[in-house]
Amino acid sequence: INNGKIIILNMNISEYKNLSKIIATYLKLDFQTEILSSLAKHNNHRRTTCFICDEYHEFVTSTDADFFAQSREANCINIVATQSYTSLLNTLQNTTNVNVIVQNLINKLWFRTDDIFTIEEAQKQIGKEDKEKISKNISENARETKYNYFFKSFNSKNSSISESYNYYLQHDYIFDSNFFTQELETFSCLGFLSDGQKILTPQKIILQPIFKKGGKI
Repeated sequence: INNGKIIILNMNISEYKNLSKIIATYLKLDFQTEILSSLAKHNNHRRTTCFICDEYHEFVTSTDADFFAQSREANCINIVATQSYTSLLNTLQNTTNVNVIVQNLINKLWFRTDDIFTIEEAQKQIGKEDKEKISKNISENARETKYNYFFKSFNSKNSSISESYNYYLQHDYIFDSNFFTQELETFSCLGFLSDGQKILTPQKIILQPIFKKGGKI
């Protein structure tokens, strides 16, 4: 960090699971300490830094919430990717710690998932809206009804059938569970983003992979 260098740790976690976690977590905590210590120097020209972590659930610690909350002041950009919120919960074993970490990450991209905990937390953050619902009723009235013993059924005369539709508003989540489990295709996600001043309207985002011609968001 002091020399402006980038440190990349690439260790096979499946082969060296415990060792790789210890080393990576130590480097992460050392990086966080260095960034936060710069806040005490009262330097108005702090260098912009970036923390990027894939498979974040393997290296998450409860102290990350404090770092994410303060690191913005130190001009540090945090980008983390995890399988699900349940994966974070499995590591931390504390729902409150997971919620605090998630809340301190303002911008979020949710890809297709079957994890109920992730879906419910995403729905809570996005909120609800009034949705128009329709209910349909069909009724039949008959004045003369006789039972046919041969066909074993009822025969009606002078009957009428009525059909009615009822429209009403229901306060429901903006994106239902099916949106997360079925409607998000590969290379698409639900974006919850900020422009620095306000939260933009959450919407589905189609991504073009970089390995395809002209790949871009």
